[in-house]
Amino acid sequence: MGKFSKGILGHFSGTVGTVVGSSWRGIDYMRSKANKKTGVATQAQLEQQQKFSLMIKFLQTLKGLLEITFQNYAVNMTGSNSALSYNLKNAITGAYPAFSIDYSMALLSRGDLPNATAPNATAGAAGKVHFTWTDNSGTGKALATDIAVLIVYCPDKALSIYTTNAAVRSAGSDLLDVTAFSGKTVQTWMAFISADGNEISNSVFTGQVNVV
Repeated sequence: MGKFSKGILGHFSGTVGTVVGSSWRGIDYMRSKANKKTGVATQAQLEQQQKFSLMIKFLQTLKGLLEITFQNYAVNMTGSNSALSYNLKNAITGAYPAFSIDYSMALLSRGDLPNATAPNATAGAAGKVHFTWTDNSGTGKALATDIAVLIVYCPDKALSIYTTNAAVRSAGSDLLDVTAFSGKTVQTWMAFISADGNEISNSVFTGQVNVV
């Protein structure tokens, strides 16, 4: 049963007839009550379900990061949902039922702050991934104090390790400890965030690395 809080024209929660009322992030909304699903899913529905499941498995390991790195594109939605929407459209490859993620096309950070020049990732000392880049401070909004965001995902473990507090742009390199992924093949990305946290770059794929 629905509950009215401010009269007939005010917000209500619950179900009234075929209308459902609710609130999210302080925004009141109404929607039609969903019809019960009947019959067998169509081919298109099966394909979309598989894509969704595949991408959720990947992005849920980065949920905390995505709330930060997609904040400027999260209009009336969470950063995670904004990232999901983008990557469903752009980072799925293959044909049903053999879809896979094209990690080189995955975007894990989104914004117009310049990324670094020549970003790269290689195996460092045992359990480390060594990220390097060329300092391009002064290019557009890029500042020497921008902070590197380093991201490593291990498909075998379905886990990610990342930091939003790595070296500054002017440093040109940093190491990320991924000891938990020793002996595994991982996928890597990097991005930059301004010191005040307001400006963010698009992430860039820095390749596949075999962790020592």
